[in-house]
This record gives sequence, structure tokens and C-alpha cells, in this order.
Amino acid sequence: MGLIKTIKEELDTIFQRDPAARSIPEVIFCYPGFHAILFYRLGHWFWVRKLYFLGRFTSHLGRFFTGIEIHPGATIGKRFFIDHGMGVVVGETAEVGDDVTLYQGVTLGGVSLKKEKRHPTIGDNVTVGAGSKVLGPFTVGENAKIGSNSVVVKEVPPNTTVVGIPGRAVGQKKDAVQEALDHDNLPDPVAKAISCVVDRVVELEKEINVLRDRLKDYEDND
Repeated sequence: MGLIKTIKEELDTIFQRDPAARSIPEVIFCYPGFHAILFYRLGHWFWVRKLYFLGRFTSHLGRFFTGIEIHPGATIGKRFFIDHGMGVVVGETAEVGDDVTLYQGVTLGGVSLKKEKRHPTIGDNVTVGAGSKVLGPFTVGENAKIGSNSVVVKEVPPNTTVVGIPGRAVGQKKDAVQEALDHDNLPDPVAKAISCVVDRVVELEKEINVLRDRLKDYEDND
């Protein structure tokens, strides 16, 4: 019954987060993200019972069939959704909370060769955009959003939006509920900085013109 409930939750999650999903058979047979999480659940079941080879072999089969690599040692919560999914990698010591969404090309990777916690901890209700890399044993706080192709190498506070290389916080919400990640509507801190410089240059030009006019009037009166 627990397995059936888990599968039903995963199916419901896909219908909630993917407007392209039309029917249960379509999801069951055509969604690699759904297949990948089933492979992971089985591989993780082997792993926690110290059947390490069976866990890794199951993970390898999942990678072969879906293009998504989730280490069986990773800890993943409920209602985990991988959209499209090709190229997603989740490392051995990664911890993923509930209601997390990953898009294609995401890596939850490590930066250490030691046998220790070396992959990120992803809080509840986090969305990680396509192509993003989250590298290291730090925490991405709940309700955070990571923009597409960002490279995140340090802790992300809750309710924060991060973009860029390296990832920079560009916004924070005080309320607990975050909207879905709008890939086409993320702040650009570099463009904002350039815009501020341009505005300041315009102001300085106006001040220079005023001073020039005053100087001309002074010379004419003299």
C-alpha cells in the first residue's frame, strides 16, 4: 500500500507541475523523470539494506533507460519532480526535501574526494532551473529558486532567487509560498548594475551642461 501511495503521489505531482501531461498512461510510459524516480526508490531500498551492488546496478539501469543519474545513496523526499530530465545528476550524499523540482541538465554535485558529506542539501519546495549546477555540501533553503544555467557554490537562504555564475542572490520573499520558476522573467544583476551606471552618467551630463551654461553666462557678463 505504501508503494502504491508513493506512485500515486508522484503521478499527481506531474499533473500539478507539467501542463503538457494529458493522461496517466502517457505519464507512465513516456515520462523519463517518473521512470527515474521509480528506479531510484528501488535502488535506495537496496542501498539502505547494504545491498550496495544491487543498488548501484539498479541506478545504472535507470541511467541507461532515462539519461538521469541518481545515486541510490542520495536521500530524496516526497513529490520529487524532474521535468524533461536528460542529463540530471544527483550525487551520493545529496539530500533533497519534499516538493522539489529539477529541470533538465541539473547537477547536484560534490567538490571533495573524501568520503564525507560532499553534495548539497536541498530544502522543501525548491526549484532548480535547467542547466544549473549546485556544487558542495551546503544548504539551499526552502522555497528558493535557482535560475537556469546558474552555478551555485555557497549557501542559499530560504525564499531567495539566485542567478548567474557564480550564483548571486537577486531577490528574497518574506512569505513562505514561492511562485513557479519563471525562466523568462528572472532578474539580471549585471544588467541592473549597467543600467544604474548609465542613469548616473545621464545625470552627470545634465549637471555638466548646467555648469557649462552658467560659465558661459559668467563669461558673457564679464
